[in-house]
Amino acid sequence: MDINKLLSKIFGNKSTRDMKEIQPWVEKIKKAEPAIQALDNDGLRAKTQELKNIIQSSANDIKEKITELKGKIEDTPIEDREPIFSQIDKLEKEVLERYDKKLDEVLPDAFAIVRETARRFSQNEEITVTATDFDRELAATHDFVRIDGDKAIYQNHWIAGGNEITWNMVHYDVQLFGGVVLHQGKIAEMATGEGKTLVATLPVFLNALTGNGVHVVTVNDYLAKRDSEWMGTIYMFHGLSVDCIDKHQPNSAARRKAYQADITFGTNNEFGFDYLRDNMAISPEDLVQRAHNYAIVDEVDSVLIDDARTPLIISGPVPKGDDQMFEQFQPLVENLVNVQRQLATKYLAEAKQLISENKDKESVTQGFLQLFRSHKALPKNKPLIKYLSETGIKAGMLKTEAYYMENNNKLMPEATDPLYFVVDEKQKSVDLTDKGNEWLAKQVSDSDLFVLPDITSQLSALEAENDLSEEDKLNKKDELLTNYAIKSERVHTLQQLLKAYTMFNRDDDYVVIDGQVKIVDEQTGRIMEGRRWSDGLHQAVEAKEHVKIEAATQTFATITLQNYFRMYHKLAGMTGTASTEAGEFWDIYKLDVVEIPTNRPVIRDDMNDRVYKTQREKYKAVIEEVEKMINAGRPVLVGTTSVEISEMLSKMLDMRKIKHNVLNAKLHQKEADIVAHAGESSIVTIATNMAGRGTDIKLSPEVREAGGLAIIGTERHESRRVDRQLRGRAGRQGDPGSSVFFVSLEDKLMRLFASEKIARVMDRLGFKEGEMIESPMINHSIERAQKKVEENNFGIRKHLLEYDDVMNKQRTVIYEKRRHALMGERIGMDISNMIWDRCINIINNNDYEGCKESFFKIFAMEIPFTEEKFEGMKREDLYERAFQEAMSNFNRRTERMSQVANPVIKKVYEEQGDMYKRIQIPITDGKRQYIITSDLEEAYNSDCKSVVKDFEKSILLHDIDDAWKENLRELDELKQSVQNASYEQKDPLVIFKLESVKLFDSMIDDINNNTVSILMRGQIPLQAPEEVQEAHEEPAPRRPQYTESRTDLVDSNQQAAANQDTREPQKQQPIHVDKLPGRNDPCPCGSGKKFKNCHGRGLV
Repeated sequence: MDINKLLSKIFGNKSTRDMKEIQPWVEKIKKAEPAIQALDNDGLRAKTQELKNIIQSSANDIKEKITELKGKIEDTPIEDREPIFSQIDKLEKEVLERYDKKLDEVLPDAFAIVRETARRFSQNEEITVTATDFDRELAATHDFVRIDGDKAIYQNHWIAGGNEITWNMVHYDVQLFGGVVLHQGKIAEMATGEGKTLVATLPVFLNALTGNGVHVVTVNDYLAKRDSEWMGTIYMFHGLSVDCIDKHQPNSAARRKAYQADITFGTNNEFGFDYLRDNMAISPEDLVQRAHNYAIVDEVDSVLIDDARTPLIISGPVPKGDDQMFEQFQPLVENLVNVQRQLATKYLAEAKQLISENKDKESVTQGFLQLFRSHKALPKNKPLIKYLSETGIKAGMLKTEAYYMENNNKLMPEATDPLYFVVDEKQKSVDLTDKGNEWLAKQVSDSDLFVLPDITSQLSALEAENDLSEEDKLNKKDELLTNYAIKSERVHTLQQLLKAYTMFNRDDDYVVIDGQVKIVDEQTGRIMEGRRWSDGLHQAVEAKEHVKIEAATQTFATITLQNYFRMYHKLAGMTGTASTEAGEFWDIYKLDVVEIPTNRPVIRDDMNDRVYKTQREKYKAVIEEVEKMINAGRPVLVGTTSVEISEMLSKMLDMRKIKHNVLNAKLHQKEADIVAHAGESSIVTIATNMAGRGTDIKLSPEVREAGGLAIIGTERHESRRVDRQLRGRAGRQGDPGSSVFFVSLEDKLMRLFASEKIARVMDRLGFKEGEMIESPMINHSIERAQKKVEENNFGIRKHLLEYDDVMNKQRTVIYEKRRHALMGERIGMDISNMIWDRCINIINNNDYEGCKESFFKIFAMEIPFTEEKFEGMKREDLYERAFQEAMSNFNRRTERMSQVANPVIKKVYEEQGDMYKRIQIPITDGKRQYIITSDLEEAYNSDCKSVVKDFEKSILLHDIDDAWKENLRELDELKQSVQNASYEQKDPLVIFKLESVKLFDSMIDDINNNTVSILMRGQIPLQAPEEVQEAHEEPAPRRPQYTESRTDLVDSNQQAAANQDTREPQKQQPIHVDKLPGRNDPCPCGSGKKFKNCHGRGLV
């Protein structure tokens, strides 16, 4: 007996143990049900309010302490405030812990309330309750409730996702299990059709009672809007507010209100982008999100695993990109690829002849070498793929490859030197050979145009030249480095164009619609709107397709979804397929996966794969299987892996005059309509991947009688999850059904990972063209190949997350610093810390004369000690003395600013207060003038202390934003350059961590220097009341030139993970500003506002 089976028999498997652990909770819920069922409708709603009060009052003593501490802050000296803020942060965590404990206590009652509410809505067309103000507000905007006197009447039918639905669902016991798992912050794996959407109502309702907000995250806006409308009534019946962020514009008051709701639905992208936008806000009123409390992520495997390589990015235009390089070299690369194609065809023909003649061992060996060369030249060449499926051919080529790979690829140049470039399909890399470089040199009449100089040798030689002055050496060094950078960019452009031509196929990896290249999601078959490949690859594909090449951009803010969702106090997820990646969920997110049993046993017949030699035979067999199924009156769902295959099968079905529907990236608008009819008798639906479609295929009684839905997979996917998602479309809720995959040796998975072993098995069995093998042994081999790919992909994602974690630590610090500046609550403490930091930095890094100069330059004051004291005092005493004097100087200046502004503000407020709401106040540091916008009433009531705080805010926000933007650019470049460390036997990640810390420290130094030196010199020029100007808000959209996008890093990052020479997103040049815009000029950020009312609230 297998050891795992033996252990499972003794101790039970994980699923059984999980169920045993949750069973007591389900028993408690059932025990609470009779008392809940006995309540009338008003009593049911009153019980909800009672639970809400129990939870929210459980931490009243802690909240009172927090309020008390906040009241002390203003009267506490700035330097003594930090312990108070630390105590407040600690107490706020204690509130959440207290709530969590109380939520567990009330869980049985809360779940019983939701189940009973669902039952009452399913059994009654109308439910009458005593009307509350909340009911009256709902009745004004929603069709499912109306007011009749003092009664509110709820209907059990309403519009959801554009269709009228009648509520007919009550939670099964297994759904209670799922609800407990989600409340505990775990992943619930539930089969398709088991009602994940309904399960979520239980933990969502319970956790919404805290008033801290619950986020329900879906993969597309249709599901977000539909689910908020479909499930929303159940929540709103109990007085809980529900909204969907995707119904409202970003940065709008409506979007802000949506986040204030008890339950907020939305897409993963929009939640993430709102977080980034909030951290680019220039006033607290622009913020939309509140603290990240509890989130349930639908299709959690899609969000946290499949999207792991695609960070959210907000970017803005840069003055000039390198688009022209792609256009310039595209014809050259196209010709090079054509020359290589002719060579590959020639080698293939020679290989076929030498192998078929079989004259002697040497000829056959030469034949397999020519075949291997043809494979390394163009691995996706269709005649080559067809030939490799013949008996013994693939095995022979792999043997040849193994020979040339021996001793760390020592002999490989013998095989690849005759080619112009070498393609490695597994690593997604293309490398020019010497022959390719020579061909290019002839075409452009410049032998060095695409050859990178040996920069290390050149710099060493320069250092050894003693007859050059230091200045000449520096100039020469700059020249060498500039030349290297230009050539590096040129070579990089060439490589990306080669990748575009050899590895990315139209209608497979991307589609071209309306003159734009759009990536197709290999998991779902959907177009990934707004997403672009990184590293210049997207521009290369645009050049290849002769469409407009989009301009280069600079990153202003970025985060991965993984690091965004890690910010939540509690995170849970649900999906139909998570167990295959359970290890990854735990390793990276500490999320446990719990399999929830189905309500009824699954009776679907999952057949063995049917394996053919060629794709032509396979597709012929697929069509025959479709015909057989529809003749039996069964609906058929044909799953494909690309748009191209779905369209080809559609043509084959047309030729047989078989009616069918196609659902792929080009036709996704018809999705709901097509899926709605997919379960009808003899209906054929072709779908490009079915993950995250969000709609069940429901069967009629006659279809169940005929055998249910037939699933036909036309290819095995790299991920077992995607195959399971396709199978799971049949056999929902105990329905009959079947699934089978048709596979050929020419399929991508088989070519890259599985075919050697399977090819040997087939050769042994004497497998001939036209024959089909159906064997559990083949299935196991394919699954092993899929596991190999999954392990490889997990390694890549983990590696990438390690890089992003470095940036995430920096982002956390900088965004916290920025939030303090924006809210103003802790700004005094932050400035105090900056001044302390500058004091230490100046004293540690200078002699007395240097200190003297730095004190004047940064603090605008004389050094507070003599040279003798500087030499004789302890360092700690010097820091303290310098800090006290600097703070006294700062406080004097801010006090003076308040005194100068106060009489003017007082006069304006008392005489013209009804005319002005916000006013502009000029402040200068002696070099530049800053126009600060302040609230007139607040300035008047605070004796102009708020004006000083507004000045501090403006300067800090501007300095942080500029420095962070530049730091992101430098981190991008660093990520690219450290990959070369692998050639020196060093770990690029270690180098990246060390260097990024230096960059971050340098950025913090710059922020502190700039901010402190400006704040220390701030003063208000004397101004007459009649010169005061009102601040007008321009009614323009905010930052329309900023672009929100997902950048697909799959290409470059696969190489990074394999320590290949790779480049991250294109090098961006910093934006140099020679002259600040005038007050009334448009803001350069692109918002459409005047500079004085946008980023110029501080800087004019």
